[in-house]
This record gives sequence, structure tokens and C-alpha cells, in this order.
Amino acid sequence: AEQPTLHGGGRVGLELLLHRRVLHALGQLLGVEPPLGGDVEHVGDVREVASVDEGALEDGFVVGEEVAAVLLQGDRAAQRAMAREVHEEVGIDLPGLLADHLVADMAAIGHAITPSFIPRRFATHFYRVDLRTAPDLQLEAEEITEAQWRHPREWLAEWGSGKLLCAPPTLAVLRALADDPAAREAPELAAGFEDADRFAAIAPIGGLHLLAVPSNTIPPAQHTNCLYIEDAAGGGLLIDPSPAGEKHYAKLRDTIADWPLAAVLLTHHHPDHREGANRLARERSVPLLCSADTRARIATREGAAWFEGIDVRTVGEGDIVGRWQGEPVRVIAVPGHDAGQLAPMPDSRAWCMVSDLVQGVGTVVVGGEEGDMSAYFASLARVIALDPAVVIPSHGPAVGGTHRLRETLAHRQMREQQVLEMQAAGADVDSMLERIYGGSTPDFLMPLARVNIEAHLDKLRAEGRLAA
Repeated sequence: AEQPTLHGGGRVGLELLLHRRVLHALGQLLGVEPPLGGDVEHVGDVREVASVDEGALEDGFVVGEEVAAVLLQGDRAAQRAMAREVHEEVGIDLPGLLADHLVADMAAIGHAITPSFIPRRFATHFYRVDLRTAPDLQLEAEEITEAQWRHPREWLAEWGSGKLLCAPPTLAVLRALADDPAAREAPELAAGFEDADRFAAIAPIGGLHLLAVPSNTIPPAQHTNCLYIEDAAGGGLLIDPSPAGEKHYAKLRDTIADWPLAAVLLTHHHPDHREGANRLARERSVPLLCSADTRARIATREGAAWFEGIDVRTVGEGDIVGRWQGEPVRVIAVPGHDAGQLAPMPDSRAWCMVSDLVQGVGTVVVGGEEGDMSAYFASLARVIALDPAVVIPSHGPAVGGTHRLRETLAHRQMREQQVLEMQAAGADVDSMLERIYGGSTPDFLMPLARVNIEAHLDKLRAEGRLAA
């Protein structure tokens, strides 16, 4: 899932995108088949690697003066990595095409480094290669399910309508090639994706803007995703604004100052999902939406003054909280991690913000006063069955499909069986904690690991499955 994704196109304006079987954490790229002919240019998106095989592909880049004339001056290791990925994933022999004089031109469009708020950072290099003919594609079945050549404007339309999950650097390259198929740079790449005065607004699909805001969350996570949903007709919806402290609050406030806002929605009551949300709703004079359970728990913890001066509206299963692309966005109840947790999703199921049902960073804590492992299992199974095209967690990047939900459910089922077998063998919670988590979990997280074990035991006990 961490391997790079290939893009491509042509002097006639075509670009190749791939649909990966194991989806990249930062984007899902779709496609079907190449054109029948014509000049084609292609853009490669490859992860920079610490070491590159200097063997077979090296000769392909030094086969003669004609080939050398179209080669780039710069990072040869990245070029070899690009050629290797092109060959492995779609069967294009770039060194062979160079040797056969079928490469008219090659340009390094730019490179991007994942922002500092992404846990796993890597450099991505983008190339544009003009081919004199369209080669046959041989897809690597373990990774690639589809490949399709289209004009960048068509891919942008797919993204804009919410049908294409796209990482910001890929989007920048698509825009550059849409403006000029012979582009030799992508201005948005050069500008970068971080700003000292504003939070980066990542748009994984059209009409959604994801801001990774530093919050008082549980490590290893350090940010909570604040999601803004555009609504051209009635202002936008802001979900879970929860900046940690005045500095980050001011930065968030300034970032969204010019964004139309109709309401603020809280997915649940935990501090890393609502700190500062009341102040923001008050300052922008918009209602604050939350479940009845969330409202009650915040009032208990913070007092009635937390809601003072705010139009608080309780929402629940099936209620419309906004619109996206002209269609209703409703909330569904997804208890387990928290009894009052809500997940907004449009009627088309193009995406679902699942809040803390899963995490892209760290793991979900289930248990305690507001947690319930049985409900957590049921909520995971429900969203998996609903099958949203894109899943947006509260911590970590958006991902295509429900594979992360399925992985999480399978992991919890495995853990449940482990706890069941240990209990049957006479183990108590302390010994389970040490055997399951000892040596691999930081000491400060061990109390939360204990909560998860106890939640599994409570579920098994309620189901009558524990040994006497």
C-alpha cells in the first residue's frame, strides 16, 4: 500500500491512471484501458528510495547519444525507480522504448514531500514522457486492477464530482497537464502544501477539504481531521474543529475565515473532537449539531456554560446535517468507541467520515463508561455493509474503499479470540495485558490497552462465552 502510483498521458492530451488493488493511503487512482494509438506522454509518481538497484535498468539509460539527448539531468536513482515501477506495474519497458527511439521527450515536472502531519513521509517525483506510440499494457494483477488513458480534464472532472480520490501532488500535476499537455512544471508542486499561517486544506475528492489540526489527542496521533463540506446552496458544514490551544485556534479561524459556514457538527464528545468548537460556532453565529448523548456528556464534563450563546441542535440517525454536490448528507449512528458517535455520509455513499470508528494513526480505544465492544463490532460491520467509496477517519488520511474497516474488524475478532483462549486457560487481566501488549506498547498507553481487554471480556461475558 505504500508503493508509488503511476500516472501518464500524451501529447494528444491523454494521461494514464491506475486503480490499485491495495490502495495507497493517500489516494485511489482509477482506470481501464489505453487508446488504440497516437502519441502518448506519461507522468510517473515514484517514491524516493534510499538505495536503487544499479543493475538491469542502468543500461537502459545509457544506450547511446540519441537516448542521452532525451534523458534528464538530475536524480538518476529516481529515474531508474520510475522505470522499474513502470515495468513492474504496467509492463512498459521504458529503457527499451528509449533504445528504439520511441521516446520523443522527457521532463521532470517536479517533486513533492508529504506534509509534516503525515506520519510516514516520502518524496514523490513526477515525470512527463512523450511517447511516439502507445505501448500495450500488462497489468501487475497483484496490485493493479484497471488502467485507463484519459485527458487530464476528464480526470479532474472525476475528482470534482467525487468519483476519484486523489492526493494533492497528483491533483497538482493533473491541473498542470490540463492547462498544458506539454507542461514542464506543476506550479502547485513548487508552491508546496504547507503554510505557516494557514492549515493545508487537502481536497481528497471534490467538495471536501480536510485540515489536519493539532489536537489534544492520544499519541501516536497528533492531529484531528477537521472536515469542511462545501455546499454551494447554503454554506458549508465544519466537522470536529478541535485545535489544541490558542495558537492553533487562531490559525484554524484564519484558515476558514472566508469559507461560507452554515453549521458545526461534532461527531462525539471527546475533547480532541470538540475543543474550541463552541467558541468557533459562537464567533461565526452558526448552530452546533451533535447527538443527544454528546450534548449530555459535554454538559456533564464542562457545565452548561460550554453551550452558552449557541444554537445547539441535537441530531441522530438519518438526520440531514448538510449537502454535498447537491445531495443530502445524513448522519448514521456508529456507537462503540463512544455511545453518541455519529458518522456523516451522503446518500450516494461516495464517502463516509467514520470519526473514531477506525484510525489511520494508532488504534481505537473501546471501553470505559462510554465504550461498548459489542456495539463497536456492529458499527464496523454496518459501515462495511454500506460500502462507502471513500472512508475518512478522524486521525490519518482518507482511504479508498472499506479495507481499513475490514482489517480493523478482523483484528478485533482476532484479539477477542486471543482473550477468550487466555481466559479459558485461567489468565487474569494483568497477565493478558503483559502477554498481549508487553514489550510492544509504551507504558503510558498500557492503561488504555487494559481498557480494550476489559471491553472484550465484557462482550464475551454478555454473550455467555466466558469460562466459569
